[in-house]
Amino acid sequence: MGVLLIIALVLVMGMVVFAVVRGLHAFANMDPNDVDEHGVPRSLARQNEMMFARVKWQAIAVAIVAIIVIGGAFAK
Repeated sequence: MGVLLIIALVLVMGMVVFAVVRGLHAFANMDPNDVDEHGVPRSLARQNEMMFARVKWQAIAVAIVAIIVIGGAFAK
């Protein structure tokens, strides 16, 4: 069980890094003239999507770490 949790944790941490890199890429390629129908720059919308994705994956990672720690405490 512990091995599966560690593997899941590594995968989730990879998703965090992926979301950060995509958000930074959107930030680096920001074009103020490329706007949607509401006048919001498309890259800004992508940055917000990636920020929420990063927060989601980080919350999942924290939950997995908590499960690992709690499981280790009860194993003794």
